[in-house]
Amino acid sequence: MPLLFPRPLRLFLAALLLTASSLPLSLPARGEPPLPAGVMATDWPAWRGPTHDGQAPAGQTPPLAWSAEKNLRWSVEIPGRGSSSPTVVGKCVYLSSCDEGPGSQTVYAFDRETGKQLWQREVHASGAMRKNERSTGASSTILGDGKALYAVFANSGAIVVTALSSAGEPLWQTKLTDYQIHQGYGASPFLYGDTILVAADTKGGGAVAAMERATGKIIWKRDRPSDPNYSSPVVYTIDGRDQLIMTGCNRIESYDPRTGETLWEKAGATTECVTTTVSDGMRVFSSGGYPRNHVAAIRADGSGTIEWENNQRLYVPSLLYRDGFLYAVLDAGIAICWNSATGEERWKERLGGNFSASPVMVGEAIFATSETGQTHIFQASPERFTEIAVNSLGDEVFSTPAFCGNEIFYRATFMENGARREKLFCIAAGTN
Repeated sequence: MPLLFPRPLRLFLAALLLTASSLPLSLPARGEPPLPAGVMATDWPAWRGPTHDGQAPAGQTPPLAWSAEKNLRWSVEIPGRGSSSPTVVGKCVYLSSCDEGPGSQTVYAFDRETGKQLWQREVHASGAMRKNERSTGASSTILGDGKALYAVFANSGAIVVTALSSAGEPLWQTKLTDYQIHQGYGASPFLYGDTILVAADTKGGGAVAAMERATGKIIWKRDRPSDPNYSSPVVYTIDGRDQLIMTGCNRIESYDPRTGETLWEKAGATTECVTTTVSDGMRVFSSGGYPRNHVAAIRADGSGTIEWENNQRLYVPSLLYRDGFLYAVLDAGIAICWNSATGEERWKERLGGNFSASPVMVGEAIFATSETGQTHIFQASPERFTEIAVNSLGDEVFSTPAFCGNEIFYRATFMENGARREKLFCIAAGTN
């Protein structure tokens, strides 16, 4: 894989990044690491937000109503196609996209206040990979740490990780593993101390690894089973230790995120998972939809005990956890609440439509966006389903919106005269 810049510049930039402060390694059970320098509580720096579990920081009050004519601060057209989520750090919003003609993959930066494009950086001029029509060549969400951006793409038979400065300048590029495309690639990177954790499961045998943030050097790397799978790595502190959890490939596996050592594994789950697991501090939750549907609670103390399981199809949208209860929106558009300890169903409500974006919890409200651009807002309560509002924007939405600073950053596709056009919106109260 050719480097993006000369070796002396790589070493100089690496030295600068090595001086940056690193965050502590220990994570609370809900997954709330201290934010690294340069990242604010009002940012959305990674897939599923700053706590990696789909929960917005406390005190946010995004609008509950919007449309093409209401509460839109700005919109900007995005060239190409992608289903990665917006990443928001400081004054910038970052997004990746793929031009499927040449197969190029590009990172864009926009001004958070105005939507003005600040820069774009073509990471790969060609070689984007996907097979499923619902997948894209830019499905992995960018990770930002306040100093750099980390973008992961499937390209030319490999998974390649690229670091850019916040100004879009190349820092380093590292090949993680060979990649045999099945449907597509969508796993997003995870920030852990001085490393980023990256995973790629594939029919040809994939890998999960820790890379040094400053240089891209692979610190440790573990082979993964020869199965297609799409889950993102996530770390929780459970049973007194940090655990990197991976679901799918017919198992649930826990690794030590410092060394890559297997802590425990349990046969089960299903072959293909798209969801990113959550934890209630004692259990992790596996969910998938191929070749079988399931949601399961696995004790994370090393015993691998499956405490409960059902056959619901929660294949693409990830779970939410709050105060002893799990909230989900099934792929087929059914909102549901379970007791996380017992699996008892507390309520179920049909929303309608199909869902690929993951729900996001903001305070006591859950925002869930369907594939046809309807965002259903309902209460995060185990007592009953209570609808708050339903808003429509866009003809097609696969990307999970970002919620931060009382704003919503929302990626949607519009069909105009038979042509696809993607746009990024900033939704904010009282702006029109």
